[in-house]
Amino acid sequence: MACAAAVSSSLVIKGASLASSKSLNGAAVTVAAPRVAPVSRSFAVRASKGEESETVSRRMALALVAGVVAAGAKIAPANAAYGESANVFGTLKKQTGFTPYTGDGFSVDIPAKWNPSKEKEFPGTVLRYEDNFDATNNLFVSVTPATKGSITDYGPPEKFLDEVSYLLGKQSYSGKTASEGGFLNNAVATASVLEANSVEVNGRPYYKLSVLTRTADGDEGGKHQLIAATVKDGNLYLLKAQAGDKRWFKGVKKFVEGTWNSFTVA
Repeated sequence: MACAAAVSSSLVIKGASLASSKSLNGAAVTVAAPRVAPVSRSFAVRASKGEESETVSRRMALALVAGVVAAGAKIAPANAAYGESANVFGTLKKQTGFTPYTGDGFSVDIPAKWNPSKEKEFPGTVLRYEDNFDATNNLFVSVTPATKGSITDYGPPEKFLDEVSYLLGKQSYSGKTASEGGFLNNAVATASVLEANSVEVNGRPYYKLSVLTRTADGDEGGKHQLIAATVKDGNLYLLKAQAGDKRWFKGVKKFVEGTWNSFTVA
């Protein structure tokens, strides 16, 4: 539909004092010329189909150029201010909220808001990260000489847990105690195996265990400790990720399990 634009053109003739003199019966009579009122006229100007088509074509061309420029522009990734220090190994994976880490012979996804820690609580620790909000939530990777040729040579996963029971923590009290709250006599800590599996990733067997430990003082309501381990080239590669029970159900579970499931040895 052709577009129309109304153009108003005012043709104005200003009256001047035009006068003519005539003689009537010998008397001079001056007759003033009538003033001419301004005249305003409106003209409708319509664009022809050819002009309209040309205008549309120009708009389409401009839009196309803008699209090409936008597509070719290099967009820099936004850096999150919080947890940025942990994002030093690459961009976030498809697993939202994690940063991929590649170590010497292994790889793991680290919660993006966790920061590196220099603490080495266990022998052979080569990597340790902890939660910014609560250091109870942390992970570490250790590489130590293996006593077996394969992870399966340690026996079933529960038997392997006996080999690395030191990871679950030691009792902090050595005195005698009475049985109370489900704890055995003379025990101030308990461990419940929630999950024990043997899985295979790229032809390599792994043991994966989920353990809930509790202490008599009720600290954190317990700790969820997730372990993944395998053997390669005479070394035992082990990951442990943990979180306090209170925060486990407030969203930390996703990050601890995500790390646990991502651990692989090349």
